[in-house]
Amino acid sequence: MRQRKQILNSEDSEVDVTPMLDVVFIMLIFFIVTASFVKESGVDISRPGAATAEMMERGNILIAITEGDIVWIDKREVDSRAVRANVERLRAENPEGSVVIQADRRSSNGRLVEVMDAVRLAGVYDVALAAEVTR
Repeated sequence: MRQRKQILNSEDSEVDVTPMLDVVFIMLIFFIVTASFVKESGVDISRPGAATAEMMERGNILIAITEGDIVWIDKREVDSRAVRANVERLRAENPEGSVVIQADRRSSNGRLVEVMDAVRLAGVYDVALAAEVTR
C-alpha cells in the first residue's frame, strides 16, 4: 500500500505545460496580426487646421515638408529634385498606395506645389494633404 502511494504522488507532481505554451503562442500570433502599424514621416509637423478635413484610412507614401522647407520621405531627408524618383520607387513597391503630404503650416506654398508637381509627374494622382480636424 505504501509503495502504491509513492507511485501516485510521483505521477501527480508532473505538470504538462504544453497546452499553456500553445495558448501563449496563439495569442502572440493574434497580437502580431491584429496590431496596427502606423507609418510616420520621421519629423514633427505642425499641420494646419481645416473644418472639412476627413480621416483617411491610411496613406502608404508619406511626404513631410518641415518649417524650413526640408522634404522628408520614409524618415530620411530628401532633396526636392529627388522626390519624383523616390515616389516612383515607392509606388513600384506598392502600386495601390496613395500619397499623403504633411506640410507644416509655416512651410512655403512654393515648396508644397513643387512636391505635389513631382508626385504627379511620378504618375500618382491620388494625393492628399494632411490637416488637423477643426470643428
